[in-house]
Amino acid sequence: MADVLPLVEARLRSALGDPDARAAVTFLGTDRVEVLRFRDSDAEGALVRYATLGMSAQPMADPTAVVADPVKGPRAELVLSVRAGLADTDKVLRPLAVLGASPQVEGVVVAPGASLDVGEALWPGALFTSVLVAEPGGLVADLELDEPLDPVRFLPLLPMTPNEAAWKRVHGAQALQERWLTHGTDLRDPSRTSVPLE
Repeated sequence: MADVLPLVEARLRSALGDPDARAAVTFLGTDRVEVLRFRDSDAEGALVRYATLGMSAQPMADPTAVVADPVKGPRAELVLSVRAGLADTDKVLRPLAVLGASPQVEGVVVAPGASLDVGEALWPGALFTSVLVAEPGGLVADLELDEPLDPVRFLPLLPMTPNEAAWKRVHGAQALQERWLTHGTDLRDPSRTSVPLE
């Protein structure tokens, strides 16, 4: 069976260009998770994107399953996009690697609508300690794998303040996204404050 990670990296490169930096983190008893940094310029200014590489090496197992299936099951990598030069966002590498290892460490299935909490600021001075997992398919297309493997989905991460995360737990992911949209929230601004929640 083909190694998944070279295919994943090739898909990331085709969508985002060549990474200009990468860091690897290994947690006891887990596979290595790398985080790749990509620089991008759009009409509104420079962006930096961080993508995990390694999370999709194994399928995510249903935490209620007695035995994890080594082949079948959802596979994903995480992608975070922020505006460049506004904060020391490169410090997000370790928190992102922690999130990328969470399916192996905690037995969770990361899916759109989920909240992932790192328990500390995503980078120095950030108001965000958690992220909302958004729907895939916009920035990096799903990577189809040979049967019987599930495709690799590239899940965008949207940083949340503690207040937003608490509000989302009560009202749901869609309601929070609608509130961001209504208020014109720039979710790529690493120094933004919480959206009004009244």
